[in-house]
Amino acid sequence: MASRVAELGTELLSFERFREASAPRLAYGYGPRNLRELRESEFGRLAGTVYLDHAGATLFPQSQLTSFTKDLMENVYGNPHSQNITSRLTYDTIEQVRCRILAHFHTTLEDYSVIFTAGSTAALRLVAEAFPWVPWGPESNGSRFCYLTDNHTSVVGMRKVAATMNVPSTPVRPEDMCLVEERGAVPHDTDCQLPHLFCYPAQSNFSGIRYPLSWVRDVQSGQMNPVSTPGKWFVLLDAASYVSTSPLDLSVHQADFVPISFYKIFGFPTGLGALLVNNRVVPLLRKGYFGGGTASAYLAGEDFYIPRPSVAERFEDGTIPFLDVIALKHGFDTLEHLTGGMENVRQHTFTLAQYTYAALSSLRYPNGAPVVRIYSDSEFSSPDVQGPIINLNVLEASGNVIGYSQVDKMASLYNIHLRTGCFCNTGACQRHLGISDEMVKKHFQVGHVCGDSIDIIDGHTTGSVRISFGFMSTLEDAQAFLRFIIVTFLHSPGGQSVPQEGFHTDPKVWNNSHLATNTVDLHPPLSEASSTQLSPPEKAAGVLPEDLGPYVVTKLYLYPIKSCAAFEVTKWPVGNRGLLYDRSWMVVNHNGICLNQKQEPRLCLIQPFIDLQQRIMVIKAKGMEPIELPLEEDGERAQICQSKVCADRVNTYDCGEKISNWLSAFFGRPCHLIKQSSNFQRNAKKKHGKEQSSGTTATLSLVNEAQYLLINTPSLLKLQQQLNGRFLGLVTDAK
Repeated sequence: MASRVAELGTELLSFERFREASAPRLAYGYGPRNLRELRESEFGRLAGTVYLDHAGATLFPQSQLTSFTKDLMENVYGNPHSQNITSRLTYDTIEQVRCRILAHFHTTLEDYSVIFTAGSTAALRLVAEAFPWVPWGPESNGSRFCYLTDNHTSVVGMRKVAATMNVPSTPVRPEDMCLVEERGAVPHDTDCQLPHLFCYPAQSNFSGIRYPLSWVRDVQSGQMNPVSTPGKWFVLLDAASYVSTSPLDLSVHQADFVPISFYKIFGFPTGLGALLVNNRVVPLLRKGYFGGGTASAYLAGEDFYIPRPSVAERFEDGTIPFLDVIALKHGFDTLEHLTGGMENVRQHTFTLAQYTYAALSSLRYPNGAPVVRIYSDSEFSSPDVQGPIINLNVLEASGNVIGYSQVDKMASLYNIHLRTGCFCNTGACQRHLGISDEMVKKHFQVGHVCGDSIDIIDGHTTGSVRISFGFMSTLEDAQAFLRFIIVTFLHSPGGQSVPQEGFHTDPKVWNNSHLATNTVDLHPPLSEASSTQLSPPEKAAGVLPEDLGPYVVTKLYLYPIKSCAAFEVTKWPVGNRGLLYDRSWMVVNHNGICLNQKQEPRLCLIQPFIDLQQRIMVIKAKGMEPIELPLEEDGERAQICQSKVCADRVNTYDCGEKISNWLSAFFGRPCHLIKQSSNFQRNAKKKHGKEQSSGTTATLSLVNEAQYLLINTPSLLKLQQQLNGRFLGLVTDAK
């Protein structure tokens, strides 16, 4: 089987053959500049990382940040609401950026206004609150809010604002809109001016399907009615996902409202978006609250307020993040310089998506069953109908879905970054995965919520896996994901993925497989650990007596530093958190975020040894001098700080500058060692659907979820057999 898969994988990964078979030949890269050189010079931080979540957030190039920083160092930008020279510079620069944004979308200030917001979600809320809704009355019709079911949560959430205005909301399925499009125009009352709002995405953030931009004009003109009701339809085109990799011409597709998020396009700055408003609807917009900078005049003592005439100044409450706005100029400049424009990005990213789609679609188990199920309404035939997003679930040879959380964990071992779940698009998730409304409610009742890792309930998947490409994505990224699917699932007997918690498959570890065998040799003799005694309330835990049953503890390990090497003993004291000092320490980065072997494989080379008699921990690593730490903190000198483990807040303290410098030197980046505070109690979480009294709640150290992890010998032998076979397969593939 290994040779068959290797042969199949080689054929699937032939990119040049795939391009040659395409007519016209697919574009890849950006002209004479080598894409690999671009990655090395602009995205060196991605070395060893396969980033495939560009639909979530793309990445900024280094030169963009360098240019922006240089701008800040050479100029003084003041508050744009002031009148001094520096403030005037800021104001003029912001206005120039507004023009640059509109030029990017092929329009001008004559047709559109740019309102800066905190993101596309804030832009959507602004529309919901400012739209000229007409409430329904006892004997009169009012406005309607319609939205495609394949919409982001933030669009669906607009219905709550509409409801406060007594305006009903109607979800419309994509297939129903297609039927409306096929039927064509229906008679309607051209005199009725009741305002209605229809929202749809230019590109689905779930599947990448691109809905017709022609719907904008057809709905506005009455050629298509989302629902049959007299009135005038306005269109909100959610372009946040679409414009991240494609040009949008607003001179042709003149939507009334266009929300966007800039980090989707440039990667930086985050927390900044805009609402592009067609100037013909500006006079209709309403505004309640007014903030700083929006008033031409007002009185504090009576209800007198005159708004600014500019729609942007009227709706941008308070001081906008003007430095972030200035950063957009450098984003546009850099993107244009590196790619030559959004049309090139569109072609490049689609080529990668189409190639990956074709390769995934052809993967088969020996019994002929598909390896993946792809959720799409297109066949990736053209960038006009499909964006660079692939949504899928991995299947077993039997056809059963492998949970997305398991796929995500396996991918992280290969340092592949993707996204799982329903992607804030429940409507598309339900439609593609066949999840009924009743099932959604039932899943919530049993504990499943958006964004968690509960991926299978009663045999039915609750979400899927999404990969997406960005302008700097490469063929190597696509092939790394394909090899991951082939090696992890096709090489696994019966299509069952092999659990590999704690086993890192980073190529650096594969190429240094001797590390695993050296680990035990570095441990102290067993007699050293077993001869140490502690007084009550700590008690020794040893091998179970034979009269308690046939189950015997054959090996006993603790991990003093979370994610670092194990410390083997024959007996060890047990504290109220489990094995004494087990995962009491952890290594964190300069931001205080815990490091694990998925992010930093060399953690496995850190060897901690505990001497209970001397009350010290000795830490060793190849090429480093051993370093000693006290087992307990100095209560008077320890400075308590908060850290996070598996979403739990824990009180910790920094173990000092000496060990910080030692770790930083070893890893080549700033690191700290922190220890859980001895007087802090962290309780285990109650499992969904299980009763657990407060008296039996376990107290945890820095472990993920339990005090102990028991593994039986047959499982270890089976895992070793699987891994040996996998390494053999990798060697065969390499030859």
